[in-house]
Amino acid sequence: MIALLLALGSSLAYGCADFLGGLGARKAHVLRTVMIAAPASLAVELLLWPFLGASFSAGALGWGAASGVASAAAFALLYRTLAVGPMNALSPVTALVSAALPVGVGLLQGERLAAVGLIGLPLALVAVVLVSAGHGAGSARPSRTALLLALGAGAAIALQLVLLHQTPSDSGVAPLIIGRAVSSAVTLAAAGLMHRKLGPERPAYAMSAAAGVLDSVANLLFLLAARGGDLAVVAVITALYPAGTVLLARGVLAERIHRGQLVGLGAAAVAVSLLALS
Repeated sequence: MIALLLALGSSLAYGCADFLGGLGARKAHVLRTVMIAAPASLAVELLLWPFLGASFSAGALGWGAASGVASAAAFALLYRTLAVGPMNALSPVTALVSAALPVGVGLLQGERLAAVGLIGLPLALVAVVLVSAGHGAGSARPSRTALLLALGAGAAIALQLVLLHQTPSDSGVAPLIIGRAVSSAVTLAAAGLMHRKLGPERPAYAMSAAAGVLDSVANLLFLLAARGGDLAVVAVITALYPAGTVLLARGVLAERIHRGQLVGLGAAAVAVSLLALS
């Protein structure tokens, strides 16, 4: 139950971070937003070090660095997917892959679910797709390149979660610090190489920093949840993060929640309840 609550907290934090990051990216080039968000995220993890501890063992360094590379790849592929579109058709693909792959890894590693969990898990995967789909999902056929990008983005997100799950349970926040340092370095290097294409717009500093802080909190909650529960359950609950983004967009931007998304939110609530009983 504690792992489930932590996963729900991680999902909510990821959804809020994506919402703020998306708003920030509307005001300036997305790399300008990340140049603020990444150091803010790393700062939070460094501040948590004295309270949660950090053991920089070989396992923490290796798995943490690998998760950082996967995180940077996920960022690049996801935003390239957003640029290619149509996102209302591609977003469910990315969300489903990012949820299904860790579930498969967890089950292959020997995790077992009770009968209600066997119902709740596929229902949660359906909820992920429905919540992440915008109005008219499926009305436009994506190109093969766009579909491959969406699959790659989902796989990179999934890989980041799986790699974090592999880190030693006694390593504290060390994997997060290493991973964020690596992904920040990769992102900042990309921004440096593309500085002439970033445009003159100034980033939304407070919004971008808040997105980075929330992303760091989400990573921490996921890591704690994965250490205390099954990867299959934790990953699929975390993958419900589009629900937080949708609800914030409704409350802050007055965006309409479409019928399919409402069904997805209901399915998510039922799935979480079933998984809590498993």
